[in-house]
Amino acid sequence: MRAPNLAELRANLALRITNPVIGILSKSGIKPDALTFTGLAINIGAAYVIATGHFLLGGILILVAGLFDLLDGALARFAEKTTKFGAILDSTVDRISEAAIFCGLLVWYMPGGLEILLIFAVLIGSFLVSYIRARAEGLGLECKVGLFTRAERVIVLAIGLLVGQFVDLAVVIALWILVVFVYITVVQRLVYLRRVRS
Repeated sequence: MRAPNLAELRANLALRITNPVIGILSKSGIKPDALTFTGLAINIGAAYVIATGHFLLGGILILVAGLFDLLDGALARFAEKTTKFGAILDSTVDRISEAAIFCGLLVWYMPGGLEILLIFAVLIGSFLVSYIRARAEGLGLECKVGLFTRAERVIVLAIGLLVGQFVDLAVVIALWILVVFVYITVVQRLVYLRRVRS
């Protein structure tokens, strides 16, 4: 008899945690997406308390958010409401949650670095735009929509750097433009995939 591998141990542990409450949740009418966004909100709260140096509370909140991350998928499977879009949304929110936590740590260890935060936010947003498309294509869905694909991001950044030789705030303005439109693109792709989900 072979010993269970790490993935099986994780799956068994997740079942032990979720099984006692999943039936109650299914009867309550709560949707899996609501649990997904609750976990995201808790992680954003955790990022804030970490940024203010309250690591103990931050750690506790991360564990609570992790419970919601386990429950959303388990509820979707239990209620037979799993969809390709749900899988994409869950994965995308996981990436945002993780980025938020690291952003909180970044604020704590580099106080006053607005430009650093903007760069970090753009970097994560850029990865998300590409990630959503790749995740969708992996599930058999095409996703090329959105205002700011790589071409637009490169153009805006290049203009910011070129003008930045002569105007001090040009790069910061370019970063703000990128932050806004990159996350608009993330939302556009999610909305599009929700419409075509299967």
